[in-house]
Amino acid sequence: MTMMTSIGLMSGTSMDGIDVALVRSDGENIVERGPSLEIEYDPDTRGKIEQGLIDAHLIGEERDARPGKLEELEGLITNLHADAVARFLTLNDLNTADIDLIGFHGQTVLHRPQTGLTVQLGNGQELADATGISVVYDMRANDMRTGGQGAPLVPIYHRALSKSLPLELQIDWPIAFVNIGGISNITYVPFVGELVAFDTGPGNALIDQWVQSAAGVPMDQGGKIASEGGINKTVLERYLASPYFEQALPKSLDRNDFKLPDLAEMELSDGARTLARLTAKSIFLACDHLPEAPQQWIICGGGRKNEVIMGDLNQLAKAQNSLVMSAEEAGFDGGAMEAEAFAYLAIRASKNMPLTFPRTTGCRQPVSGGILVRPT
Repeated sequence: MTMMTSIGLMSGTSMDGIDVALVRSDGENIVERGPSLEIEYDPDTRGKIEQGLIDAHLIGEERDARPGKLEELEGLITNLHADAVARFLTLNDLNTADIDLIGFHGQTVLHRPQTGLTVQLGNGQELADATGISVVYDMRANDMRTGGQGAPLVPIYHRALSKSLPLELQIDWPIAFVNIGGISNITYVPFVGELVAFDTGPGNALIDQWVQSAAGVPMDQGGKIASEGGINKTVLERYLASPYFEQALPKSLDRNDFKLPDLAEMELSDGARTLARLTAKSIFLACDHLPEAPQQWIICGGGRKNEVIMGDLNQLAKAQNSLVMSAEEAGFDGGAMEAEAFAYLAIRASKNMPLTFPRTTGCRQPVSGGILVRPT
């Protein structure tokens, strides 16, 4: 298969910024990972995205509708991504001619799998024109048109990465890749057999919302606030009683499907500690929906930097004789992995290869997706 060079762009449900990563791949099992870059959103941009989540609830059945200030926000998101590409190229001494494709995720503001509606802000054609590079965007919609949940999209990239694990980690299967962003999701990778993937539950979103509401800070950096608190078992058990955890596959979540606790229920550190435990516990509840419990858990996304979440995950893994490690311990870049995935998915989409599968999103058959646009 022809090798292609692609830049992936990811702005996730944590709303913390734009991740940029370069991948060279055949779209199958050959993956050469290149440089990456993280660009944080400023507080004003984060505030506009938060307002966008509210405005998005005014969208009816027409996913191209942009009520409220969504049209203005979409222009901002597109421009920020174009700036991110320009900065990335300059920092890495690359030219537009060196890049075949951009995989553009955009910013999710609404995800309603039960009605087949998902909305990611970002104008692919405008990004192609601004960068001079062909763009693949809107990669979730086609999956939903064929009965899928539209998420998660990254599992096929996890499968490719599993082929390049260090030899000492190629012994114990199955392997789980867990991304802890605003929402947490899992990819179950057996040595032989089908991928299984779904959203496990809250990731960082509830923790971020809690510390923002209770203390005016955007996130619990490294889990420091949680490390000073205790678990409120009543609140934790109420969350764990959610029917989502027992819901059959396929399943996926919107950022707002789990609501913030009442601020009067807990003080700051206890709330952060309780929600960190919820994130870890809900990840291990995923085992109830897998063919067998993973032997190794590779943790990606911003949540891998929260020492309290990682401590809880290690404790839960020890109880079932499995091993938890960060993406970096497995030889990967846990911050860039989703951006790398969208670079890889863009290559697959350009070759009309499947992006999603019945046991990852619930689509009726393996299906490709995305819209490919070229600079005008």
